[in-house]
Amino acid sequence: MKIFYKFFFKILSLVITFLGITVVSFWVIHLAPGSPTDLQTTLNPKASTEVRERLNKIYGLDKPLSVQYINWLKRIIHFDFGYSLSGDHRPVWDKIKERLPLTLALNLISMFFIFILAIPLGILSAVYADSWFDKLTTIFVFIGFSVPGFWLALLLMLWLGIYCPIFPISGLTSLNFSELSFWGKLWDLANHLALPVMVFTFTGLAGLSRYMRSSMLEVLGQDFILLARAKGLPYKIVILKHALKNALLPVITILGLSVPGLIGGSVIIESIFALPGLGQLFYQAVMARDYPIILGNLVLGAILTLVGNLLADLGYFLADPRIRK
Repeated sequence: MKIFYKFFFKILSLVITFLGITVVSFWVIHLAPGSPTDLQTTLNPKASTEVRERLNKIYGLDKPLSVQYINWLKRIIHFDFGYSLSGDHRPVWDKIKERLPLTLALNLISMFFIFILAIPLGILSAVYADSWFDKLTTIFVFIGFSVPGFWLALLLMLWLGIYCPIFPISGLTSLNFSELSFWGKLWDLANHLALPVMVFTFTGLAGLSRYMRSSMLEVLGQDFILLARAKGLPYKIVILKHALKNALLPVITILGLSVPGLIGGSVIIESIFALPGLGQLFYQAVMARDYPIILGNLVLGAILTLVGNLLADLGYFLADPRIRK
């Protein structure tokens, strides 16, 4: 019964958090200057004030903000994100579904490389603290913290795309993509995603490796580690079996909190590399004041935030036996 109540209150807290995120997002978006009707009528010399008022009525923008929010929330409950207010006026969910796989694939691949590189780097930096390896890793991390992602993307495009044309610098596929074999298509996609993955991996590797180093150093100073060493256990077993699980707890939190960045972190990089993902769609929607697409992306980001929290809780459950009890 206690587990049921905990689960119930956990779901209730997630619902309240989701509603709070939607309220703040809806309010902040409408605070921005301009509206979809302004962009549609400003460049049209024949568009009068009556035309703008008619468009506001068609889009429902003439109603009070609270009424607009309630109507939008009712549609969201039925998984209806509405229609785009610019361009082809297609359903928002259809446009999101088209671009979601690319953004997820790009970020999940980057997170995989970050995870398999940052964890060993953090462990080795902690085990060999103050050594030349730790100092070199620290310099590498400081560079990763200080280099902006967009600047690194432009440098990689210049070095590896123009001076040494190893990778393509824009787009997702080549012009002859349809003529390639299955493995040729995979290779072509890998070449086009190589530079964006490098940018995501390098900028995300620095923070996670430092968290891992700090956590591992703290665990290595605990009494149970000293006891395991005193019993004569091999140092490798002490590190991998006893220290690693306890050191992973803060890292699990960071990984859970990084899930919402799947959309937000892709806006600039996808725009630079001209990748047709959610980040590029979100940027175009902001420029066009396309409220339904912006809100659809923000709702997806809110869901990813809550999923990230759940994944962090699940990671704690798997890593820490005390939480399972």
